[in-house]
Amino acid sequence: MDQDTQVKILTELLRQVDEGKNIDAGVQYRMPTSAYVCPEIAAKEWDLFFQNHPQLIGLSGDLSEPGSFMAINDFGTPLLATRDKEGVFHAFLNACRHRGVRVTQEARGRKNVFTCPFHAWSYSNKGDLVAIPDEDHFGPIDKSCNGLIELPAVERDGLLWIHPKPDGSLDVDELLGQPLANEIASYGLGDLVHGGVKTITMNLNWKLANDTFGETYHFGKLHKNTLAKIIPGNTLHLEEFGHHHRFVTASNSIGKFKDLSKSEWNIHEGAAFILYYLFPNITMIVGNGTCTLVKMYPDPSNSGRSTSQVFAYYSQEVMDMEAAAKATGSLQHVAANTAYDPEQKPVSSLETTMEIFTSTIEQEDYLMGELQQKSAENGLLQHVTFGRNEPPLHHFHKTFREVLGLSPLEKIE
Repeated sequence: MDQDTQVKILTELLRQVDEGKNIDAGVQYRMPTSAYVCPEIAAKEWDLFFQNHPQLIGLSGDLSEPGSFMAINDFGTPLLATRDKEGVFHAFLNACRHRGVRVTQEARGRKNVFTCPFHAWSYSNKGDLVAIPDEDHFGPIDKSCNGLIELPAVERDGLLWIHPKPDGSLDVDELLGQPLANEIASYGLGDLVHGGVKTITMNLNWKLANDTFGETYHFGKLHKNTLAKIIPGNTLHLEEFGHHHRFVTASNSIGKFKDLSKSEWNIHEGAAFILYYLFPNITMIVGNGTCTLVKMYPDPSNSGRSTSQVFAYYSQEVMDMEAAAKATGSLQHVAANTAYDPEQKPVSSLETTMEIFTSTIEQEDYLMGELQQKSAENGLLQHVTFGRNEPPLHHFHKTFREVLGLSPLEKIE
């Protein structure tokens, strides 16, 4: 992120903190709760957003070296992503060309050859069919045209993109737009190392999971014993990039910038988090040498259920420092399922990230989402309201309704 943008964001957040006023979009909207329960809407979303739209599957650090692979089964297309010996990223349908069995059931690892467990047909990590046992018994097969079905795949600025259809269009510049693509490139995400993953499956529509990351209005209320201890909340800077947006909120230390030259202002020191919403289902939170990727997927058979995959990434420097601290016993453990304590001694970045997503997101935000889902399914509550201080929610719901051809949000006069 360039310095002028950092100064613009921090200046606005400082103003909000000083005046005790959150962002004001100047308008409120009403949205039908059918968005969370209607099976026809859910079917359109599954088709347009997940079966026929590019998917961000992770960062380059997920395939950290030649021979690395990961298998993904989140958006209706069983996917095998690999890095070949030349370091090139590939994506394939995870299905043997013989009888369609998945050639690997492992979530991630390192392999140069994938062998189907059914009849042991084998494929290289470039997708080539390299061996058929008892081929003389089976009959002739042209190996050159019976490799794994390849899917469009692009590695760009540390992000791994695929399209679920072999003939799908995948143009990252067109997808993100140049300003946003350039800003993401500035973070050096390609240098980060995969730290770990957490899966959250709960009874809420995937858009309710996304709504969790759409405002700071609730921080001091719902998160008073967790997040509110380390983030003031009720501040928000928003910038839209077509279907995507950036959302930043202030940290407790933002006041120090009043005594510094603007040339010294650093967004990573003044912001509690920098969050990018990448249409349709990605929340990406970037820090100084860190990134958390939250991928939210619907259950295609149940509009009231969804799964969030939380991937954590860190710089090698952070990983090395924590390994050294752990070796000396100075790195403390965070107990799972307990509210974190900001006064606690230094703990693992991975444990801290996962604890926040347990105590704050899973046990507080998503629990509220489950209650919202039940109200929507009851049918008596026909609309929800998005306030003037919740413009990321305006943008998200306007965008998905526009793409689906639904009626626009109703402005409250």
